Amino acid sequence: MLPTSAPQPSWGLFLLLAVTLAATTSVSASADDGAGGGVLVEAESLDSAGGWKLDTQFIREMGSPYLLAHGLGTPVADASGTVEVPRAGEYRVYVRTKDWVARWGAPGSPGRFQLLVNGEPLETTFGSEGAQWHWQDGGTVQIPDTSVDLALHDLTGFDGRCDAIYLTQSSEGPPQDDSILPAWRRERLDIAEEVTVKDDYDLVVIGGGYSGLGTSISAARSGCRVALIQDRGVLGGNGSSEVRVWAKGEIRRGKYPRIGEIVEELADSAKKSPGTYEEFEDAKKETIVRAEPNIDLFLNHHAYQVEMDGDRIQSVTAFDTKTSHRLKFVAPLFADCTGHATIGYLAGADFDMSPDGRMGMSNMWAWDELDEKVSFPETPWALDLEMQDFPYPRDHHAQWFWESGFDKDAVGDAEGIRDWNLRAAYGAFNAMKNRGGAAEHQNATMTWLAYIGGPRESRRLMGDVLLTHDDIMQKKEFVDGTVPSTWSVDLHYPKKQYAEKFPDNPFISIAVHGSGVDRTFGYPIPYRCFYSRNVPNLFMAGRCISVTHEALGTTRVMKTCGMMGEVIGKAASLCRLHQCLPRDVYYNYWSELDSMLKLPGKAYRETVDAEFVIPADAMELAPPPVPKRARDAAKGIDPKKLSGTVVDDHAAKRSGNWTAGTGLEKFIGDRYLYSSGENAKIRFDFTAAEAGKYEVQLAYQSHENRGEQVSVVLQVGDETVKKSIDMTVAPQIDGLFLSLGTVDLAKDQQGSVTLSAKNAGGHVHADAIRVSPVDK
Repeated sequence: MLPTSAPQPSWGLFLLLAVTLAATTSVSASADDGAGGGVLVEAESLDSAGGWKLDTQFIREMGSPYLLAHGLGTPVADASGTVEVPRAGEYRVYVRTKDWVARWGAPGSPGRFQLLVNGEPLETTFGSEGAQWHWQDGGTVQIPDTSVDLALHDLTGFDGRCDAIYLTQSSEGPPQDDSILPAWRRERLDIAEEVTVKDDYDLVVIGGGYSGLGTSISAARSGCRVALIQDRGVLGGNGSSEVRVWAKGEIRRGKYPRIGEIVEELADSAKKSPGTYEEFEDAKKETIVRAEPNIDLFLNHHAYQVEMDGDRIQSVTAFDTKTSHRLKFVAPLFADCTGHATIGYLAGADFDMSPDGRMGMSNMWAWDELDEKVSFPETPWALDLEMQDFPYPRDHHAQWFWESGFDKDAVGDAEGIRDWNLRAAYGAFNAMKNRGGAAEHQNATMTWLAYIGGPRESRRLMGDVLLTHDDIMQKKEFVDGTVPSTWSVDLHYPKKQYAEKFPDNPFISIAVHGSGVDRTFGYPIPYRCFYSRNVPNLFMAGRCISVTHEALGTTRVMKTCGMMGEVIGKAASLCRLHQCLPRDVYYNYWSELDSMLKLPGKAYRETVDAEFVIPADAMELAPPPVPKRARDAAKGIDPKKLSGTVVDDHAAKRSGNWTAGTGLEKFIGDRYLYSSGENAKIRFDFTAAEAGKYEVQLAYQSHENRGEQVSVVLQVGDETVKKSIDMTVAPQIDGLFLSLGTVDLAKDQQGSVTLSAKNAGGHVHADAIRVSPVDK
């Protein structure tokens, strides 16, 4: 796909009109409404959300935040509040909702809930019809007074959703057509025309993940006044407790080893992904941001509209997702750290989005085992799964590879992708609890399922440099190379083993890691990838920078994205100091940025024209990194210390692409090899020193991404032994070796063990073989 310049989308106007006016929890219609008077109540404006979650992910798709009853199969506590109506009498009630599985023709309507009016449920069960968001008719109710209590009463705990409630004495219901709904909703909510203007910032950062955090803190400490806008109630993005992806990517290395010090302040301490709520330290991130006097933090604010002055962004407007109060941020500089490149898209920035082969979205989940039996409801509406249809969630967690939405509309139908992931998770747990796994999981309970999706790829904004896979593989040098990218080229694809049952939307992925990235020192990403080539006052950081799909595979991990933010934060300071634009920093002030990038992460100045102060608690300069293989070599087992004849992978003959690894524990020699290439094969040859009976063993390390059907062939003369090995299961002998059987060998007779990655269903691991004489 060629880079595209996008017009202003229609949903920006839609949201301008549709946002809530709920600064208080009492809602009333205007006095001149007459007999047709109606009251519109946004669900998120109720006094108490109870156990319902505020979901803001899909405002671009359906026009509003909404409440979600995410109870993992246990009904959540009521959301409730008191509203005012113009007069007592009979009202017809409508609720904006949907049956979230109806689009797939799935039975059961899991998202059912009731509306209680003064404590009594209406006869209608909501969330039971309609594949699209719509106003479901709830019939009529008598309201005896001008004050009425409303409550959303969840019936299932399976993700019922409510956007708004409408009470009317008119014969006409609210319009179903989204194109005219905004004007109607604006009128009913009496939304003020005036928008509060905030124009005292040097830089407005949109997105509070690692890239936005790095940008905001770096710019603030460099003297910029910063507004940080985040549409969730916590910071960290995919690295928050809501999504729970642990932060990866090496930091503090390369030409600028000070880059990454801010990331180190912020980074989580998770021991696995997904980890626990506490490990992701949401409060720590917010505390660090709020400690910066130059940052104003706007949590729960959704940026939805951009105004331009020629080719430059003049302002970004955001609304509070709980109160609907609107703020217009006017500034000379903006940073798009949204992931989806939302601000750049609205501004008409050149962008690209690969038409196919894109990575998907993950919604990870976790479970535990109690001391007593616990039930789980049958889920006929979930994906129809048996135990063999998904990778067993070992160690009580379902990891990153629970991923779907490949080549689906990651921007326009993100809700559909998320909901498919929910159906996959519930279907798998149903198989564990109520189907083939029932006997082994009587005490199992689902403890967490991310309702906030973790997307990997959508739009990428075009900068003055478009970094390609070839640039990285060939180690092309750019004078403005700054951020070290140390992750391998890691691209995700549907895993064939689990794709057959749902070929249109597989839900389990496999990571294909390319070689060529220096995992120790990293490849320095050019600064010119971090600003828009045609919107001159727009920076970007995160997965929406100027890279190709393939190059995104190495640049997209969170610590790397955070370092991008550290760079553009300092560049923004130079822009304000010299009254210039991001491009000018490269062409006219690069030496100054070069110097700033060598300052400690905690170096601080109050204004852009002040001198930097190095505080006493600044980090010491990181020493040069030691190559990972050298660090990990100590974990390897010296083959000379093992009994029998050991043939290490260095002596094996291989074809196809194989990657050397040292990250797993307990391997032989100084490395192991792994591959998922269809043409990848490796052969270990051995020779008998004496005649006799020998046992042949294969050494490998188990892992969740290993193949479950690895072809292994033991060949001695005309005798062939073929095996299919599940490498997700640890080998039985010392956790390292698996017996392939015994063979009779003559003196100096040769044999071989061959492993093939074809149809293995994951990575094939090749470490060594051992040939040991069997005791007589």
